[in-house]
Amino acid sequence: MHKISDISELEAIYGLASGPPVDKVTDHLTPSYAAWIAQSRFCVLSTVGPEGTDGSPRGDTDPVVHVQDSQTLLLPDWRGNKRVDTLRNIVRDGRISLMFLIPGSGNAMRVNGSAFVTADPEITGQFVRDGQHPATVIVIKIAEVYSQCARAIKRSGLWTSGDESSGLPTIGQMLADAKAGFDGAAYDAGWAERAKGSMW
Repeated sequence: MHKISDISELEAIYGLASGPPVDKVTDHLTPSYAAWIAQSRFCVLSTVGPEGTDGSPRGDTDPVVHVQDSQTLLLPDWRGNKRVDTLRNIVRDGRISLMFLIPGSGNAMRVNGSAFVTADPEITGQFVRDGQHPATVIVIKIAEVYSQCARAIKRSGLWTSGDESSGLPTIGQMLADAKAGFDGAAYDAGWAERAKGSMW
Protein backbone atom coordinates (compact mmCIF):
# COMPACT_ATOMS: atom_id res chain seq x y z
CA MET A 1 0.00 0.00 0.00
CA HIS A 2 1.40 3.37 -1.03
CA LYS A 3 1.93 5.85 1.79
CA ILE A 4 1.57 9.54 0.94
CA SER A 5 4.45 11.24 2.70
CA ASP A 6 4.80 14.52 0.84
CA ILE A 7 2.44 17.49 1.12
CA SER A 8 2.82 18.31 -2.57
CA GLU A 9 1.50 14.85 -3.45
CA LEU A 10 -1.50 15.42 -1.20
CA GLU A 11 -2.17 18.82 -2.75
CA ALA A 12 -1.94 17.29 -6.22
CA ILE A 13 -4.84 15.00 -5.30
CA TYR A 14 -7.08 17.55 -3.55
CA GLY A 15 -5.97 20.92 -4.90
CA LEU A 16 -5.77 24.05 -2.73
CA ALA A 17 -8.60 25.49 -0.66
CA SER A 18 -9.88 28.93 -1.64
CA GLY A 19 -12.97 31.08 -1.20
CA PRO A 20 -15.33 30.39 1.75
CA PRO A 21 -13.32 27.46 3.21
CA VAL A 22 -10.44 29.92 3.74
CA ASP A 23 -12.39 33.16 4.20
CA LYS A 24 -14.38 31.80 7.18
CA VAL A 25 -11.29 31.33 9.38
CA THR A 26 -10.75 34.06 11.97
CA ASP A 27 -8.43 34.45 14.96
CA HIS A 28 -11.29 35.57 17.22
CA LEU A 29 -14.99 35.04 17.79
CA THR A 30 -17.07 37.05 15.38
CA PRO A 31 -20.56 37.93 16.69
CA SER A 32 -22.11 35.01 14.80
CA TYR A 33 -19.42 32.54 15.91
CA ALA A 34 -19.85 33.67 19.53
CA ALA A 35 -23.64 33.29 19.32
CA TRP A 36 -23.32 29.79 17.83
CA ILE A 37 -20.87 28.55 20.46
CA ALA A 38 -22.89 30.14 23.28
CA GLN A 39 -25.81 27.89 22.34
CA SER A 40 -23.85 24.63 22.25
CA ARG A 41 -24.20 22.25 25.20
CA PHE A 42 -21.76 19.65 23.80
CA CYS A 43 -18.26 19.58 22.37
CA VAL A 44 -15.42 17.17 21.76
CA LEU A 45 -12.17 18.39 23.31
CA SER A 46 -8.90 17.18 21.76
CA THR A 47 -5.45 17.49 23.32
CA VAL A 48 -1.97 16.09 22.80
CA GLY A 49 0.69 14.99 25.25
CA PRO A 50 3.79 12.79 25.60
CA GLU A 51 1.69 9.61 25.55
CA GLY A 52 -0.24 10.64 22.44
CA THR A 53 -3.57 12.26 21.66
CA ASP A 54 -6.81 12.37 23.62
CA GLY A 55 -10.39 13.15 22.63
CA SER A 56 -12.89 13.84 25.41
CA PRO A 57 -16.65 14.56 25.19
CA ARG A 58 -17.81 17.50 27.30
CA GLY A 59 -21.44 18.39 27.99
CA ASP A 60 -23.59 20.55 30.23
CA THR A 61 -27.22 21.46 30.82
CA ASP A 62 -26.26 25.04 29.97
CA PRO A 63 -23.72 26.17 27.34
CA VAL A 64 -20.71 23.87 27.60
CA VAL A 65 -18.31 26.82 27.56
CA HIS A 66 -18.55 30.41 28.77
CA VAL A 67 -17.54 33.03 26.22
CA GLN A 68 -15.27 35.30 28.27
CA ASP A 69 -14.32 37.57 25.39
CA SER A 70 -13.65 37.37 21.66
CA GLN A 71 -10.50 35.28 22.16
CA THR A 72 -11.17 33.43 25.42
CA LEU A 73 -13.43 30.51 26.37
CA LEU A 74 -13.87 29.03 29.85
CA LEU A 75 -14.66 25.31 30.14
CA PRO A 76 -15.52 24.05 33.65
CA ASP A 77 -14.17 20.57 34.37
CA TRP A 78 -17.06 18.73 36.00
CA ARG A 79 -16.79 15.39 37.77
CA GLY A 80 -15.61 12.48 35.66
CA ASN A 81 -13.63 9.28 35.97
CA LYS A 82 -10.59 10.93 37.63
CA ARG A 83 -8.26 9.84 34.82
CA VAL A 84 -7.69 13.55 33.99
CA ASP A 85 -6.07 12.60 30.67
CA THR A 86 -7.10 15.90 29.11
CA LEU A 87 -5.85 17.97 32.03
CA ARG A 88 -2.52 16.13 32.14
CA ASN A 89 -2.04 16.87 28.46
CA ILE A 90 -2.90 20.56 28.82
CA VAL A 91 -0.48 21.02 31.73
CA ARG A 92 2.34 19.53 29.62
CA ASP A 93 1.33 20.70 26.13
CA GLY A 94 -1.21 23.49 25.83
CA ARG A 95 -2.34 22.77 22.26
CA ILE A 96 -6.08 22.20 22.10
CA SER A 97 -8.93 21.76 19.62
CA LEU A 98 -12.67 21.77 20.18
CA MET A 99 -15.59 20.77 17.97
CA PHE A 100 -18.98 22.09 19.05
CA LEU A 101 -22.25 20.44 18.00
CA ILE A 102 -25.89 21.46 18.39
CA PRO A 103 -28.68 18.88 17.91
CA GLY A 104 -30.54 19.54 14.69
CA SER A 105 -27.85 21.75 13.15
CA GLY A 106 -25.97 20.36 10.19
CA ASN A 107 -22.99 22.55 10.97
CA ALA A 108 -20.23 22.24 13.54
CA MET A 109 -17.95 24.91 14.99
CA ARG A 110 -14.22 24.31 15.30
CA VAL A 111 -11.79 26.10 17.61
CA ASN A 112 -8.02 25.61 17.69
CA GLY A 113 -5.72 27.29 20.16
CA SER A 114 -3.93 26.89 23.45
CA ALA A 115 -5.13 26.31 26.98
CA PHE A 116 -4.16 26.22 30.63
CA VAL A 117 -5.85 24.81 33.72
CA THR A 118 -6.73 26.95 36.74
CA ALA A 119 -8.14 26.22 40.20
CA ASP A 120 -8.48 29.95 40.96
CA PRO A 121 -11.59 30.31 43.17
CA GLU A 122 -12.57 33.50 41.35
CA ILE A 123 -12.79 31.49 38.12
CA THR A 124 -14.22 28.20 39.42
CA GLY A 125 -16.71 30.19 41.50
CA GLN A 126 -18.33 31.49 38.30
CA PHE A 127 -19.80 28.03 37.76
CA VAL A 128 -22.17 26.18 40.05
CA ARG A 129 -24.45 23.16 39.55
CA ASP A 130 -26.51 21.69 42.37
CA GLY A 131 -24.35 23.54 44.87
CA GLN A 132 -21.12 22.15 43.40
CA HIS A 133 -18.25 24.07 41.80
CA PRO A 134 -15.85 22.48 39.30
CA ALA A 135 -12.45 21.60 40.73
CA THR A 136 -10.77 23.38 37.82
CA VAL A 137 -11.57 25.39 34.72
CA ILE A 138 -9.85 25.10 31.36
CA VAL A 139 -9.01 28.55 29.97
CA ILE A 140 -8.86 28.44 26.17
CA LYS A 141 -7.12 31.09 24.09
CA ILE A 142 -8.38 31.05 20.51
CA ALA A 143 -5.89 30.94 17.64
CA GLU A 144 -8.45 30.15 14.94
CA VAL A 145 -12.17 29.51 14.77
CA TYR A 146 -14.38 28.54 11.87
CA SER A 147 -17.59 26.75 10.96
CA GLN A 148 -17.55 23.27 9.46
CA CYS A 149 -19.95 22.62 6.59
CA ALA A 150 -22.81 20.15 6.95
CA ARG A 151 -21.63 17.36 4.63
CA ALA A 152 -20.41 14.92 7.30
CA ILE A 153 -23.46 15.35 9.52
CA LYS A 154 -25.82 15.06 6.56
CA ARG A 155 -24.04 11.97 5.21
CA SER A 156 -24.25 10.26 8.59
CA GLY A 157 -27.88 11.25 9.22
CA LEU A 158 -26.73 12.15 12.72
CA TRP A 159 -29.86 14.09 13.73
CA THR A 160 -32.39 12.45 11.40
CA SER A 161 -31.84 8.69 11.54
CA GLY A 162 -33.47 8.18 14.95
CA ASP A 163 -32.22 6.19 17.93
CA GLU A 164 -29.70 3.60 16.79
CA SER A 165 -28.54 2.57 20.27
CA SER A 166 -30.56 -0.65 20.47
CA GLY A 167 -28.31 -3.68 20.83
CA LEU A 168 -25.15 -1.72 21.65
CA PRO A 169 -22.87 -3.23 24.31
CA THR A 170 -23.30 -1.59 27.70
CA ILE A 171 -20.42 -0.05 29.65
CA GLY A 172 -20.67 -2.97 32.07
CA GLN A 173 -20.24 -5.42 29.20
CA MET A 174 -17.26 -3.46 27.91
CA LEU A 175 -15.64 -3.51 31.35
CA ALA A 176 -16.26 -7.24 31.66
CA ASP A 177 -14.54 -7.75 28.30
CA ALA A 178 -11.58 -5.64 29.41
CA LYS A 179 -11.12 -7.10 32.90
CA ALA A 180 -11.56 -10.77 33.74
CA GLY A 181 -14.01 -11.40 36.57
CA PHE A 182 -15.61 -7.95 36.43
CA ASP A 183 -19.34 -7.99 37.24
CA GLY A 184 -20.67 -5.95 34.35
CA ALA A 185 -24.32 -6.65 35.11
CA ALA A 186 -23.98 -5.25 38.64
CA TYR A 187 -22.14 -2.21 37.32
CA ASP A 188 -24.91 -1.47 34.82
CA ALA A 189 -27.65 -2.05 37.40
CA GLY A 190 -26.11 0.50 39.78
CA TRP A 191 -25.29 3.17 37.24
CA ALA A 192 -28.47 5.26 37.54
CA GLU A 193 -28.12 5.53 41.34
CA ARG A 194 -24.40 6.36 41.13
CA ALA A 195 -25.08 9.06 38.54
CA LYS A 196 -27.56 10.85 40.80
CA GLY A 197 -24.82 11.88 43.21
CA SER A 198 -21.94 12.34 40.81
CA MET A 199 -23.20 14.42 37.89
CA TRP A 200 -21.55 17.66 39.06
